[in-house]
Amino acid sequence: MPPRQPLLHDLVVTLAAPTVVLAAPDGDLDATAPGAGVQGVFHADVRVVSLLRVTVAPVPAGSEEPGPDPAWERPVPVLAAADGAGRTRFVGLARGLGDDVADPTVRVERGRRVTPGRLEETFTVRSSATDGVRLALRVEVAGDLVPVEHAKAGLPPGPPAGPAGAQPPAATGTAALRWGDDAVQVLASAPGAVADGTGGTLTWVLDVAPDTAADVRLVVTVTDPGAAVVPAATPPWRRPEITADDRRLPVLLAQSLDDLASLRMATASAPGDTFLAAGAPWFLTLFGRDSLWAARMLLPLGTDLALGTLRTLAAYQGVRTDPAAEEEPGKILHELRRGVFDTGGALRLPPVYYGTVDATPLWVCLLHDAWRWGLPAADVEPLLPALGAALEWVGAAAATGGGFLSYVDHSGSGLANQGWKDSGDAVRFDDGALAAPPVALAEVQGYAYEAAVSGAELLDAFDLPGAARWRDFAADLAARFRERYWVDGADGRYPALALDGAGRVVDAVASNMGHLLGTGILDAGEAADVAARLGAPDMSGGFGLRTMSARAGGFGVMRYHCGTVWPHDTAVAVAGLVRTGHRDVAAGLLGGVLDAAPAFGNRLPELWSGDARDAVPGPVAYPAACRPQAWAAAAPVAMTAALLGLEPDAPAGRLVVHRGDGPLPVGALAVRGLTMAGGRLDVEVDRDGEVAVVAPEGIEVVRR
Repeated sequence: MPPRQPLLHDLVVTLAAPTVVLAAPDGDLDATAPGAGVQGVFHADVRVVSLLRVTVAPVPAGSEEPGPDPAWERPVPVLAAADGAGRTRFVGLARGLGDDVADPTVRVERGRRVTPGRLEETFTVRSSATDGVRLALRVEVAGDLVPVEHAKAGLPPGPPAGPAGAQPPAATGTAALRWGDDAVQVLASAPGAVADGTGGTLTWVLDVAPDTAADVRLVVTVTDPGAAVVPAATPPWRRPEITADDRRLPVLLAQSLDDLASLRMATASAPGDTFLAAGAPWFLTLFGRDSLWAARMLLPLGTDLALGTLRTLAAYQGVRTDPAAEEEPGKILHELRRGVFDTGGALRLPPVYYGTVDATPLWVCLLHDAWRWGLPAADVEPLLPALGAALEWVGAAAATGGGFLSYVDHSGSGLANQGWKDSGDAVRFDDGALAAPPVALAEVQGYAYEAAVSGAELLDAFDLPGAARWRDFAADLAARFRERYWVDGADGRYPALALDGAGRVVDAVASNMGHLLGTGILDAGEAADVAARLGAPDMSGGFGLRTMSARAGGFGVMRYHCGTVWPHDTAVAVAGLVRTGHRDVAAGLLGGVLDAAPAFGNRLPELWSGDARDAVPGPVAYPAACRPQAWAAAAPVAMTAALLGLEPDAPAGRLVVHRGDGPLPVGALAVRGLTMAGGRLDVEVDRDGEVAVVAPEGIEVVRR
């Protein structure tokens, strides 16, 4: 069987970007173990630790080491739980130690803390045995320094790395091991341990009296001066206080905010500009689309993250035409890597890759929305040249695509699909046939429309020419979209998924239409048609919004983009549904996500299966899903903000609050400590749906 991408769903993730630990349920890491998937410590696209295994053995009284044939055992795991941002707690039972009774009397607790470039493990041996326990605690540790794409491709782990390449770790003293290469150096230090350089082990001998505990500590540090991404500063947002009658929502938001804090990073060239890495472990870097959507969803918490994201992407904005990298003047990148991203198969991407059709209009939309939430004019003005270049790219791309924005993989080694559904089989007709490029996705036309209107508003506000041109562009795009994309189906009218290279309507019913809501490209009647189609059981019958109708020929509950549920996709639809007045459909989709979240420990994965809610007792994990994922973690924030019905206009000194009739689907909801125009914003909705708002000074609240 050829190598396959390893599974992730049962790994325990501890994260502080750009460092992530992927462990077995007992906390150990062993990339060579059968079924281990992709265990290890990854730092900035390199696996720096491929083995971290803990065992214990009894030590005879008076001896300083186990006997000649020690009975090393791995503690049996009984707990693995997140313990805050960048922290995980493990508890294991050492059944071969202590009293010879049924009840366990010795346990090994592991407190894992990850900060960027650093892993700290505290091992606590706790005993309730009748007599004192003397034991050895051994840690085997090594690293293979393989790139992340090597692991993602399912290739076997490399040999342990040393200073000269494939050499075992070298001892540097009685309490440390060191390995590395010309680019990355790793040091594992263990105060009080004895290091065995040939075997790569660190060993402590401990005496634990009855009803006491003994602690030891291991610290792994990484030196990586060549990384493209670096740690970010403190979280660039205010963390709100949230209460709700539906207690699932505050718990979900708390975990999401922890995960978002752990995904913060910056580029080495601009360490002061924070953005969110797309997700762990494969996408722990800058991704245009993902980072933009996540920043946009978090705008109610402040505009600093948006500013860092906008600045970082503007610094890499395309300036030339390079088909190999898909670079074009004004275009926003897709992803940034430390080197060529080569899976050994058909995919080979340059370090700065621009293969995305939607990041550029989304950049414009984020700039506009951040300005409306209160991004100061002094921060907007330096980005106006990038705005102009982005709008020009949108116009040029539409002209090249016969009036619509489309894409094609020019290099043959890049992404075949370049919208958010970027897997090779994502764009299908209703009968399941694949669409041929160039492909013009429906939602991208909505983004382009919104970018043109939003860009025109910014041009007017900052006394720049060209606003009328972009409003005309938007009106023409909407008219052409109305003529070409709509399908008359058995269950009513709906926008097609895309147009293919021959101009044929790709008629599958898909979640992409949900992204059109709220962009302005639909009129009220069209929005109602979309809402009805999204609310039908074939789309909303799972734990959230399915990416494709369950009745479509290409549907599969485990097909990455053709039937699964993505929380960010659901959140975009929920926000658009609320914005266009279809709160009942939005409530049903929100309820699906709230039902799913506890099954994942409230750390929402990238996606889960599209099984019907009445067919399974809970959501079925998509086993290769990244977790945490920035836009998945941001989705609960976006859906909560949508429930509140906030429409900010800080430049005009106004906050419009839209509320429908009756209570919210989560009952009473209070969110205190949001941010608008740099000031604090508190919003409370009582059980009857009545809203109370405390806005920053100088902001008028208008209720609709």
